[in-house]
Amino acid sequence: MAENWTTLRELLLPDGPRRGRAIEAALREAIREGRLMPGTRLPSSRDLAGQLNVARGTITAAYAQLAAEGYLIARHGSGTTVAPIDCDLEPPIWTAATQSWRLDLRTGLPALSAFPRAEWVSATRSALAELPDEDLGYPDPAGFIGLRSELASYLGRVRAVAATADQIVVTNGAADMLRLTFEQLRLDGHTTIAVEDPCLPGERELVRAQGLRPVPIPVDDRGLRVSELSKTDCRAVLTTAAHQYPLGVVLHPERRHALLAWARDVDGLVIEDDYDAEHRYDRPALGATQALDPARVLYQGSVSKVLSPALRIGWAVVPDRLRAQIVARKRLSDMGTATLPQATLAWMIRTGGYDRHLRRTRALYRRRRDALLEALADKLPTWKPIGIAAGLHLVIRLPDGIDDRLLAQALAARGVNAPALADYATNDTFPGLVVGYANLTPDRLRAAVAEFAQVTALFPVP
Repeated sequence: MAENWTTLRELLLPDGPRRGRAIEAALREAIREGRLMPGTRLPSSRDLAGQLNVARGTITAAYAQLAAEGYLIARHGSGTTVAPIDCDLEPPIWTAATQSWRLDLRTGLPALSAFPRAEWVSATRSALAELPDEDLGYPDPAGFIGLRSELASYLGRVRAVAATADQIVVTNGAADMLRLTFEQLRLDGHTTIAVEDPCLPGERELVRAQGLRPVPIPVDDRGLRVSELSKTDCRAVLTTAAHQYPLGVVLHPERRHALLAWARDVDGLVIEDDYDAEHRYDRPALGATQALDPARVLYQGSVSKVLSPALRIGWAVVPDRLRAQIVARKRLSDMGTATLPQATLAWMIRTGGYDRHLRRTRALYRRRRDALLEALADKLPTWKPIGIAAGLHLVIRLPDGIDDRLLAQALAARGVNAPALADYATNDTFPGLVVGYANLTPDRLRAAVAEFAQVTALFPVP
């Protein structure tokens, strides 16, 4: 809050006294450029007039005009504050990782402080001790066979995936596999890829980067609206069936079957991104769609939401008709993923360390999710969480009439990163915030909700 009115006078009149419209323009410019941040409380018209040595009516008229334009909020008994406005202060959501935040609620991060450092170091030593010398050469572009064998067993046990080691390709994170797949689809004659709407904006960017056009398909409370696929020219679709990102819904069983029927009808491909299905808190997650038709579904996952995105280990179970081409593209692009972290991960899976870590973090994330929900129920009961009890994030549906982009911008001005749902969608959707909770303690989550409540109080009542 800017209570230092001498500073405000210098901000508005750096070159000496100005009058009338010049003061109004200076205020407007200071707000648009972010020098007066959303939520800043301005002095009364009488006090500011005295500070600037102008008539009170001059300040009253400037405040009234800026309030009418939406730059200020004036409430009887509460004074005049700077309104949240859409002046591009907040960077695009997919670059938020480069920012420094006081409270960072972006999605996609597990509890980084919970990374099992000692167990990882021990597993690295053990894996190195048993690794043959020949495995220290250039890696198999399909991935380290020891990890592919462990993944085939693990995915069958945990996600009901139908796979052998020979069908698995290990990549540098899930995005690497998407890149390779999109490249191959373009070479095979595809011009479009269907993507969920809303989805992670970076997915649409990745599709475009490979020379394809993303086609948004709406999502509702039963997941992807599969019936819309037949209205497009798409023959491939990227879906998060087990826990839709970001809305958190599950693809309904009828739609699963309809999705596979569509893929067979168009000789197409379903890319199933199973990004966080291991984190389900109320019941076991539904098995992967891949098991229903392995020839039509490319199933992918990674350790980014379980261990850490810093490891850059992803994998996919690739249909036979695509595997040789994708492995060849992997060899040409980077000559394979590093063997040593793959061997360490294989050791952890084989010896039970991966399962133990998952049991610990599931309990941790459940407590953090509960703390967030309790704080919302206490301070903002009209804000409604949606989606299943799963994953590392949730969407909070805001009361109608609140502009989620402006709210997110106002929070960003206070050092709080809580992205707007509108930034994930290409079509109109309900107002919401997409909030990651896994990497924040319960106390910091409660502090974030307190910030939500304080900033929301600055908005006009819908």
